[in-house]
Amino acid sequence: MTTIEVRAPSEQSEGTRSQVQRWLKNIGETVVENEPLIEVETDKVTIEIPAPAGGVLREIVKHEQEEIEPGELLGWIASAQAAAEEAPAPAAASEAAASTRPAAPGAEIRMAALAAHAEALSTGRSSPAVRRLIAEHGLESAPIRGTGAGGRVTVDDVLAYVADRRTNSGAAPKQKASLPTEAEAAVAGRRIPHSTMRKRIAERMVESLLQTAPHVTTVFEANMSAVIAHRAAHKDEFQKQGVALTFTAYFLAACVDAIREVPEANSRWTDDALIVPDTINIGVGTALEGKGLVVPVVRNVQGLDLLSIARELGELVDRARNDKLTPGDVRDGTFTISNHGVSGSLVATPIIINQPQSAILGVGKLEKRAVVVTENGEDRIVIQPRCFITLTLDHRVMDGHRANRFLQVLVERLENWKD
Repeated sequence: MTTIEVRAPSEQSEGTRSQVQRWLKNIGETVVENEPLIEVETDKVTIEIPAPAGGVLREIVKHEQEEIEPGELLGWIASAQAAAEEAPAPAAASEAAASTRPAAPGAEIRMAALAAHAEALSTGRSSPAVRRLIAEHGLESAPIRGTGAGGRVTVDDVLAYVADRRTNSGAAPKQKASLPTEAEAAVAGRRIPHSTMRKRIAERMVESLLQTAPHVTTVFEANMSAVIAHRAAHKDEFQKQGVALTFTAYFLAACVDAIREVPEANSRWTDDALIVPDTINIGVGTALEGKGLVVPVVRNVQGLDLLSIARELGELVDRARNDKLTPGDVRDGTFTISNHGVSGSLVATPIIINQPQSAILGVGKLEKRAVVVTENGEDRIVIQPRCFITLTLDHRVMDGHRANRFLQVLVERLENWKD
């Protein structure tokens, strides 16, 4: 008999864990080569694994919610010819499929609804995973509120709606919910289960701060007048080339100078040595409304000009906010920037280091401030656009004076911006 293995992607971000979110086919169903077969969720992205060949899904090895390793066997597909040769009698086939994964009633109706729903959402405002989930629960006309970018409905939105509907209708959930603690029971309110991404983020934050690296944060302030003037002079030029010139692009470019001066900021600590990469791959923290945070990576920043940095950054952020990131987009970062100021924060400390990196830059809100300057021996008060900049570092890797030198170079580059 000819069978084909279904395996998890062999490439995976270091330190990332994955689990099967859902199989998109039942055992015994026909599979078309390259059609989506499994959804796998990591703490960074959700990806679809396509069928490696056509045939019939014969066996599921790793079930939903089970953690998986890179390259691990997930299931088997029998070739169409092999499946036809060993096909059981109709009654036996139905019994086998039912014992493995019970088919919900009204499957034909739901499949029709899925097709109709996919057509209705052909504008792309919902991902394939969302459309399938909506059809499975018969929610084609349900008033689900979208919390994603531009009001898009996310997987978490659908799951939350289903959970809320079960609670209000008194229907028993599919899985037994954990019982609230005595303290939780005393507090009135609704219970919101953690998503896989949120749980993974929480685990990594605790591991980085409390179990891995001693965090230290140093704070500088930068006058952004030169950057603002340069952006105003070149913004339209960039826009004509389809590129949005953001302040974050300037910080990526300035980090290259600072890392060249203090290369240990772009390093990795090991028990017997400090590993300093030849390349500078900068991750940029990107908030996903209602889901969490992902860190897409701009690669080889040291070889890019400002236009190329802005283009790469814009494309990555757009993919992140439209649930189109791939594992490659979040892999191999050597340094990270958290632009928390976009949501109004002045200073955030400590910003948790993205392991196994050694430092993370924080950029606060840009605002006009009154400062004292000395000109011709006289002090006077002027108004300048300024922001606080922090570097949170692994104190095993560098001492405070090296962290300060990093920020000195960074601030000098920003305050005296030249192409």
